[in-house]
Amino acid sequence: MDARLRALCDLSVARAREGAGLHEYDGRIQDLSPDGVRAGLAALGTGSAPLRDPHDEAHLAVFEEHARIVYGDLELHRRDPRMHINNLELAFYDKHYAPAEERAEARARHLAQWPDAVDMALASLDRVPAPVADALLPAARGHAAAVRPEDGENGTRGLAALARLVAHLEAAARDGDPDPALGGPALTRLMGSSEATAVDLGTLAERADAERNRLREMLADACEAYDASRGVAEIVPELLADHPGPEGIVAEAQALTAEVIAFSREKRLAPYLDGVCEVGPAPESMRWSVAMMSWNAPGEAEAPSWYFVTPPEPDWPADEAEEWLTLFSRTTLPAITAHEVAPGHFAHGRALRRASSDVRRVLHSSTFCEGWAHYTEELLVEEGFRADDPRYAIGVCLEALVRVTRLASAIGLHTGTMDVAESTRRFMADAHLARAGAAGEARRGTFDPNYGCYTWGKLALLDLRDVARKEWGDGFTPERFHTALLDLGSPPLGLIGTAIERG
Repeated sequence: MDARLRALCDLSVARAREGAGLHEYDGRIQDLSPDGVRAGLAALGTGSAPLRDPHDEAHLAVFEEHARIVYGDLELHRRDPRMHINNLELAFYDKHYAPAEERAEARARHLAQWPDAVDMALASLDRVPAPVADALLPAARGHAAAVRPEDGENGTRGLAALARLVAHLEAAARDGDPDPALGGPALTRLMGSSEATAVDLGTLAERADAERNRLREMLADACEAYDASRGVAEIVPELLADHPGPEGIVAEAQALTAEVIAFSREKRLAPYLDGVCEVGPAPESMRWSVAMMSWNAPGEAEAPSWYFVTPPEPDWPADEAEEWLTLFSRTTLPAITAHEVAPGHFAHGRALRRASSDVRRVLHSSTFCEGWAHYTEELLVEEGFRADDPRYAIGVCLEALVRVTRLASAIGLHTGTMDVAESTRRFMADAHLARAGAAGEARRGTFDPNYGCYTWGKLALLDLRDVARKEWGDGFTPERFHTALLDLGSPPLGLIGTAIERG
């Protein structure tokens, strides 16, 4: 691997291993100690000449500069426990990317390094705001479930180390800074450096509000088409209550997976829809998310991708289980499946395997990745998916209203113009979430300042599509535009114009 790319992967071990499929990082942790971070920063940009392709050189340089901002200027490894919590992650080894024995051996090596990873975390995490620590304590504590009885002494030492990390976060939750805000200048630098684009937070907040208003109108129109005698407030809870039981979620997700892949192939909405997409319940270690795509990564041998869904646990209280099941309603699950499978993440993963350079296969902009998948949800509305059933458009709007409220909340929470209580109210009013779900979304915003990336990325792709239609005229087709985009891998937003130049 190019030395500059290797230095970046060494500063993002979990993403290199899990997103790009670089299994030389199996069984390894990232050195997130103060000395380790300094050494990683010193290695950036050294050891090889500029790349021959100007786009790939720019792509690589963006990631180098962003790493300098994250670890050098903002020193987020000192305030963001997620980096350290992710350094403990064992769930990846449940993915069937290699023989079970090989994965088990790598997992054991990784678990054996938990004490070292926690030592690094305690040496670094001296700036954790109290709300951030409080919001991430469940994630830290949850790693205990990944340790199995057969792990023996290795597991015992790992759990003891995890307890030290949990105690550190409990102290931060009690005594840390009560203000979680990064501040406007820091948020601007963080977002702009990741995507090679100038960021005006005020303009972006106005764009989010305009998108929210558009989605509200679209939702009202779809609800009127569904039942003109009733309003949105009456229709939405009824539709969310129409869902399969826990035992039926996988079967419905399987049927939807086949449907969205077939439709995307028929309409030629993604360049590659080969391979196998399996559907099943998430492994125990991955049950923190409603649904996720574990794709056959670019660095892996050909294997199935997995669309995981997470039914409620059998021992949950009935009201909690019912609230969770509404997330799999027959109104929202089709949009979730389009996002995760086709033309969303699964299709994107198939394109990444064909990307023309290591940079494109390995360095993935999360804003492009999530923006692409989010863009495809409404794309299916435009292309006539389930055109005779307004519930699909309603589901798209409900999912999109959550995402656009995340963008508004991220900006508000980190510029100090919104607190967690106000963010919670926004999610309830604008995204039709119950209080518990809205509060969870608001808490996430305290530690994830980029969780507005879904809408930000989607809007950037829509803007570029307008440019492509103007530049290409009669030569524009969705197939041409999507192929040109995905040929770039998962590029920073500031570089997506290459799709128009080369497409």
